[in-house]
Amino acid sequence: MNHIPMQNKKVTVSVIGASGYSGAELVKLLMKHPGVVIEELYAHTQAGKHFTELYPSIPCDKTFQTYSGQTNSDVYFLALPHGEALQLVPGIVAAGKKVIDLSGDFRLTSTAEHKHFYGGEKSAEDVLQYGMPELFRDQIVGSTAISNPGCYATSIILGLAPLFLGGMAELDVESVNVTAVSGISGAGRSAKLELSFSEMSGNMRAYKVGKHQHTPEIMQTLGTSATDPSFRFVFTPMIAPYVRGIYSVLNVRLASPAAMESIRELYAGFYANAPFVRLRDGVTEVSHVAYTNFCDVSLAFESDGSLVIITAIDNLVKGAAGQAVQNMNLMLGFGETTALL
Repeated sequence: MNHIPMQNKKVTVSVIGASGYSGAELVKLLMKHPGVVIEELYAHTQAGKHFTELYPSIPCDKTFQTYSGQTNSDVYFLALPHGEALQLVPGIVAAGKKVIDLSGDFRLTSTAEHKHFYGGEKSAEDVLQYGMPELFRDQIVGSTAISNPGCYATSIILGLAPLFLGGMAELDVESVNVTAVSGISGAGRSAKLELSFSEMSGNMRAYKVGKHQHTPEIMQTLGTSATDPSFRFVFTPMIAPYVRGIYSVLNVRLASPAAMESIRELYAGFYANAPFVRLRDGVTEVSHVAYTNFCDVSLAFESDGSLVIITAIDNLVKGAAGQAVQNMNLMLGFGETTALL
């Protein structure tokens, strides 16, 4: 495998877009990692500022730089607004470096769906290995470049994957109705009036109903598409006045009844070797996963026989930076849980 040698020196890593919430979370996790050393932090609008000016609680001694094509590090994380990584990743990969991109630029195989949901053009070649370790561990190991999953997508896919990919032939899903609530950090660090304290305190609202950019990512990973779905899928994202966490309630209608015990066995077997997925006996909560890389999953039946799946993740960790470090660990041959427990 094309692993970076780790016997004699630590792996050097740099973060492009390190001033945002996901970038800062990456810095915090990488500082704890015994096998890597942070080389540079790039943030164009914050160039020249010391990291602790923005995040005093994270004792990183780096100053933000402007990225202009440097390829000195072994691994590059990109935590940039959608559209920007498309311009940078090819050059970094061509220089022989490892890349983990946290944007949606390289997730979708359909260029038409990418244009519809993200509003930008890309070529059919602009697709990287999808970095969800619970589903694609073997493909991630030794990969050169990874497209890190989206936060809502992580929460929803991990809740549904055993039903669609678990090999239980008698499970025929007719429809999935998802209501998922995110903390405000999911909208990023940029100041927005609608996310200010006076607008969000005591408030809650839906947004991007019917057109959220994670919808095609979810459908693609489950083996279908947003434009020609094999089951009815309704996704209502919401935002609530707390900082971090995604809480997803998935109501699944099956074509024929299934026993809860068989569903639980399916999930337990599917995630038997997934160190960051926990099946909970009771109903999980956001507080159970905050500041961790875990995805908690709870299972229940409604009185009409439909299956209710509840998942909780930290959107900045399992939904972004933590999953990115988990992918790096697999890519480079570190233990999968290194720096994440």
